[in-house]
Amino acid sequence: MSDEAGPSTIRSEAPERTLPSTSFYSIEYPGYVKPESVPLAVSNLGGPSRLETAFKRTAAKDEALLELNLRPGNPFAHPIPGDIVSTNNILLKVVRRKQRHPDGQCVGEFTAEAVGIIPKTARFRSMADYQFQPDMNDPLAQLRLAMDRMDVDAIRQYSIPEEKEDYVVSTSVHPPELDPALAEQSEQTSESRSNLRLFPPPLFSRQNVPQNYKRVLLFKANPASIVTSLINEETGEERKRLINKGRWKGHGPATITFNDPNVPEGPPPTVETLRAQTNSELLNRILEFMNERPVWTRAALYNQFSPAELREIHNSKVIMPLAGYMFSDGPWRDAMIRFKYDPRKEMDARIYQRIYFRNANHPVARASVVARRQEGRSAASYINRSIEQEESFEADRRKSHIFDGNTLTKETAAFQLCDIHDPMLKEMIEDNENLREVCDERDGWYSAQALERIKIVLRHKFFSLLQGYVATEEECEALLEQDAVGKSQTTRSKRLKYGKHNMAKGALRPEDAAAARLQATLDRNAKTILANRREMYGSRSSQTADNLR
Repeated sequence: MSDEAGPSTIRSEAPERTLPSTSFYSIEYPGYVKPESVPLAVSNLGGPSRLETAFKRTAAKDEALLELNLRPGNPFAHPIPGDIVSTNNILLKVVRRKQRHPDGQCVGEFTAEAVGIIPKTARFRSMADYQFQPDMNDPLAQLRLAMDRMDVDAIRQYSIPEEKEDYVVSTSVHPPELDPALAEQSEQTSESRSNLRLFPPPLFSRQNVPQNYKRVLLFKANPASIVTSLINEETGEERKRLINKGRWKGHGPATITFNDPNVPEGPPPTVETLRAQTNSELLNRILEFMNERPVWTRAALYNQFSPAELREIHNSKVIMPLAGYMFSDGPWRDAMIRFKYDPRKEMDARIYQRIYFRNANHPVARASVVARRQEGRSAASYINRSIEQEESFEADRRKSHIFDGNTLTKETAAFQLCDIHDPMLKEMIEDNENLREVCDERDGWYSAQALERIKIVLRHKFFSLLQGYVATEEECEALLEQDAVGKSQTTRSKRLKYGKHNMAKGALRPEDAAAARLQATLDRNAKTILANRREMYGSRSSQTADNLR
């Protein structure tokens, strides 16, 4: 290149401006908003207080959810969900000044000035849900409105109307909310309409992102789909359907029931064909673990791997089906078992039986569909975590399947008997007395009384750790004596049905679960009151000491 720069290569540097520190919040409203309709748009979004809560820095996920109600006050209208996203935008103030030249031509001069930054923006990119408007004169619709108004008299006066069976009515009768143009069009197309008095669900569609269709041919068929012929074996009728050859195929371990006579000797053929596509090193390590111990829970097996290796095992979907099979019921339910190994024929397999019972104080609440739309991956829990804390967290994770009676590693109890290291429980598990000669579908190789005693001690020790203290052997022995006096061993004459029982889990009875929840609540309240009193008395004593000085 030549060192001499011509006139066209001269570049002028852009002037520097100081960026104001004033923050503004932006809302991408999906509609036309005029200056006089701004209050209406804000009201449709929930009002100023709702917007202020959603844009707060410390707002939770459920509080950061915005909903646009285009029909406010209508309980049957489905709002449009919005997202609060982080942005790095600049708010510009643009001014146009008109200048009129002597020749009569009007020329506009524009000036721009940065007045602030926009750190957060509310966007409505989801598709609007389907809408259905029922007859508002219906008694059920009136009841819904009365519940919104908290009209006790109207709620108490409601009664289920008599069924008239007028499911189809003439088109001459239209709901008052129906547009006259639509009413005229419906009269031309049909002579009757449905009158089933159906009320819409909270959500019609779970699809919030539109499909990406080709612009060349609208609604173009998937190129990966091929026409496949299917023949009905009973009628011999041939049908054709499109099959997507590129679709994701999920693979799971071979599963049998407790009453199946034989166990799988290898993976299914559809899984065996994919063996070459898996990570052979990870698969060989899992097979080595299965040779050392023929039965594993998923939690115990996953704890033998690092988070990166565990992620690859989850993403593969084929490694686990190549390693073993599972029972869908019985004492070894949901555990990975080595191929050709039948725990029902090996008495030593009793230590691999699985015990699970619910934590009534730790219910699993599933988030709503709208809330899950707003969820994203957050690294907040990994920020400011030191190397020592990371190593400690990883060490605790690797021991989450072990119960030693002194340390609480998780809030749900699901353990194999071989992973219980508590001395008292270990002695009961290794006791060779009260064993069965034939494996039972519910209790495995243990008698009903022996397994129930193990569950009583394990349940008491586990919930004691949840309440903050370690249970003593004297407490457990007292419970066992009380159980022996209050109960007698019973025999079951009714055969258990497949899929109809959950006895291997050892869940608490409803009244016991309610008592446990009440006791835990009382204990938490007592601890809170005691801590508040100590804090109050401590502050008073410090003030008295200061006054004496």
